[in-house]
Amino acid sequence: MIFSVRTLTVVHVVISLVGIGSGFVVMYGLLTASELHGWTALFLSTTLATSVTGFLFPFQKFTPAIGFGIVSLIALALAIPALYIFELAGAWRWIYVVGSVLALYLNVFVGIVQAFQKVPVLNTLAPKQSEPPFVFTQLAVLVLFVVLGIFTTIRFQIVPI
Repeated sequence: MIFSVRTLTVVHVVISLVGIGSGFVVMYGLLTASELHGWTALFLSTTLATSVTGFLFPFQKFTPAIGFGIVSLIALALAIPALYIFELAGAWRWIYVVGSVLALYLNVFVGIVQAFQKVPVLNTLAPKQSEPPFVFTQLAVLVLFVVLGIFTTIRFQIVPI
C-alpha cells in the first residue's frame, strides 16, 4: 500500500468533506436553476474521489460501505456524462440531478455513520447505531434528501434564458 491506513483515512475524510460542502453549494445551484460550473466540477470530482478512495481500505469481506461506494459510482457514472457528454439534453437533465443528489446523500449518510462511530458524544447516544438518535438522524436526512431531490429535479428542469 502506498499510503498508511491512517494517511488514507485523513485524505479520504478531507476529500469527503470537500465533496459534501461543495455538494450543498451545487444543490443550491440546482434549486435556483444555476449550473455553477466550478462548484459542480469540484463536487463531482471530489465525490468520485471519495468513492474511489473508499475501495483502497483493506476489507476482508463485502461491507455496507462497499455497497454504498458501488451505488455512488453508478450514480456518478450517470451524472457525469449527463452533464459533460450529453450536456443535460432531454432526460439527461433529470438524470444528472437525481444522480448528483443521490451521490451527495450517500456521502452524507456515510458521514453520519462515521460521526456516530468516532465522535464520543454521538457514540454514547448510539453505540450500536440501532438506537433512536441514530435512526432518527438517518431518517430525517433521508426525508430531507428525498424532498431536496424532488425540488431540485423540478426546479432544474427550468432552463434559464
